[in-house]
Amino acid sequence: MKNKLAIVCFLLSTFILLGCKTDSSSATKEFTVEHEKFSLDNGLQVILHVDRSDPVVAVALTSHVGSAREKEGRTGFAHLFEHLLFLESENLGKGGLDQLSARIGGSGANGSTSRDRTNYFQTVPKDALEKMIWAEADKLGYFINTVTEHVLAKEKQVVKNEKRQGVDNRPYGHNQYVIDKNLYPDGHPYSWQVIGSLEDLQNATLQDVKDFYNRWYVPNNVILTIAGDIDVEQTKAWVKKYFEEIPQGEDIPQMEKQAPKLQSTKRLYYEDNFARLPQLTIAWPGVHQYHPDSYPLEVLSQYLSEGKKAPLYKVLVEEEQLTDNVSLGQYNSEIAGQVMLSVTAYNMTNLNDVKKSIEQAFENFENKGISTSDLNRIKAQQETRFYNGLSSVLGKGFQLAQYEIFAGDPGFIIEDVKNILAVTTEDVMRVYNTYIKDQNYVATSFVPKGQVNLVLDNSQLAEVVEEQIIDGAEEEFDASIVATYQKTPSSFDRSIEPPYGEPATISVPDVWQKRLTSGMHVLGIENSEVPLVQFELELKGGLLLEQINKVGVSNLLANLLTKGTKTKTAEELEEYIDNLGARINAYATNESIVISGNCLSKNYNETMNLVTEILLEPRWDEKEFDLLKQSTLSTIQRQKANPNSIAVNEFNKLVYGENNLLAYNNSGTEESLNKISIADLMSYYNNHLTPQLAALHVAGDISEDSVLSSLNSLNDNWNSKEVTIPQLPKVDKPTSSTVYFYDVPNAKQSVLLFGYPALKITDEDY
Repeated sequence: MKNKLAIVCFLLSTFILLGCKTDSSSATKEFTVEHEKFSLDNGLQVILHVDRSDPVVAVALTSHVGSAREKEGRTGFAHLFEHLLFLESENLGKGGLDQLSARIGGSGANGSTSRDRTNYFQTVPKDALEKMIWAEADKLGYFINTVTEHVLAKEKQVVKNEKRQGVDNRPYGHNQYVIDKNLYPDGHPYSWQVIGSLEDLQNATLQDVKDFYNRWYVPNNVILTIAGDIDVEQTKAWVKKYFEEIPQGEDIPQMEKQAPKLQSTKRLYYEDNFARLPQLTIAWPGVHQYHPDSYPLEVLSQYLSEGKKAPLYKVLVEEEQLTDNVSLGQYNSEIAGQVMLSVTAYNMTNLNDVKKSIEQAFENFENKGISTSDLNRIKAQQETRFYNGLSSVLGKGFQLAQYEIFAGDPGFIIEDVKNILAVTTEDVMRVYNTYIKDQNYVATSFVPKGQVNLVLDNSQLAEVVEEQIIDGAEEEFDASIVATYQKTPSSFDRSIEPPYGEPATISVPDVWQKRLTSGMHVLGIENSEVPLVQFELELKGGLLLEQINKVGVSNLLANLLTKGTKTKTAEELEEYIDNLGARINAYATNESIVISGNCLSKNYNETMNLVTEILLEPRWDEKEFDLLKQSTLSTIQRQKANPNSIAVNEFNKLVYGENNLLAYNNSGTEESLNKISIADLMSYYNNHLTPQLAALHVAGDISEDSVLSSLNSLNDNWNSKEVTIPQLPKVDKPTSSTVYFYDVPNAKQSVLLFGYPALKITDEDY
């Protein structure tokens, strides 16, 4: 349940926002955010948001404590607490929120931990809201007595195993640790990882846990957000009833901003047991969350790295062909931030060549800058992302708490969006010169074992603490021991679970459908809650229509479809899509090729025209095909280092047998990809794509008539043909249970996968 730290697009998180009033024709007009905030006498901050679009309510409890509030030598406590709070509380009993959620029809209790906050959340039917408020109060005020030595011992092993899975047992898992340890000075709250160290976790005592709880899990350090179909006055009454008598804690001072300053550039390397490809990561000191420069820095990151026009893409992917992807983004937190660039290069690529190409891309950017049209293109993408975030009551609750904690006002959304829209081309160049150009940085070279010759020149060996594998070293515990404890006094009997409220009235949306003359099946739902349209065009076939010695054709074809049309290069097509603020993706599965996307409803017709062009007028660009093939080979090589991928791929071979197409990953193998030419893709396209096996699903702010009229060209120009999906060989059940072992040398954790052949989806007993 840990929130894995990653380079997250700041604007994307910004736009998981709140219900608002806005003119859908423009994102630049000011809008209002409807919410109500109040406080209890014990300091608990409560934020309510009404959204009656669905009869559900999202409840989130956010504690203003993350790994940054920990002490050195006791790292990982914030995340350990996230686990502990799900186990039991005095009145919820064993199983806690997980069992309650399953029983009342919740979407599933979950939580996440970051550097600066820990949250607990789920969405429930509106008639179960009082139950959830009762449960959240029980966790906050009536939990700590249930944590015993046995409970702590068990959960420490769970968290340690999570660290092995997410860090120790995967490629580049230690990279973030090396970067943060060297980017921030000793003792800085961001110099250690959220997951903590195995040693610190093992050394945690029951008294440590109680001290942490009493300091940070107090009402005056917590925000309760409730968003959805609620009665505001009744909700307030429930919150007061269940939370008001929980005692306030000590005052908690605001943390001061602590921006890191590098006195010199640091280059480090590490031979990674799981890596199959070399990876270069560069991190510069950045800015804290909501800093004025965070907005142009986000535009800069997106412009430099995303899309075929991006300077980094042009040099590293297209010209030098050193990698298939470059990521650049901000990692902004409460008291500091960083800008991170990451490149996983192709096999045996020297990372000095990657660094030179990055410098060349930066030089190209310095010479050309960013145009007003490109800036507007990026802002158009943000408009769509904004509306995408409006459909979830849980997302609304998250962002309300986010603004309250880190901006001091849940209504900061208005200022936030103004800051985004105010970014100029001059701002983008200014932050590049301030934070990137000629600035000191931390660079890490993570390379496969035995390939130190690929690391950046003048790199020093990074300090990484690797767990030693010692049989019997883990602390033993008895999970069957039931915790015994004395209950905390209360003014009323909290052991009585509140009743359900009035049953919710559920309105099932009308689904319209139409069979076009070409044979394509169209289904749709009209919903005007937000000015967006989602669509998915499914073309049956996928892997099932491939030759067993050339597996990977449908996957390559799906990806190539969006790499240009007869009249547009790949770059031009991408720019058309971006200027509409739309998204169009294509991918293949075992049973289909899918073209999906979303767009503003005002741009639906233009977006669907592009889909028609993509499907009927492919470009068949040899250069793009070669890039895709190389990228897919790189992905396959990375999978060879991933124990989970190894387990799944080998399991499928055992279940289906090597003569069954389903035994193979639809991306193909190195051997099969080397046999595939662009002619194979053209043959698949000409022989297997037909409207007879196509279904379009459309949902959003658009009428049936508008959808059907947008399909006239596709319906008239897509020639139908008879295509039969072949029957696969019968899969025999195993005659006995068998265990197969696959060795991953020096792995810190094992992956167990159990299974057997099951019924087909078409079976009458399915």
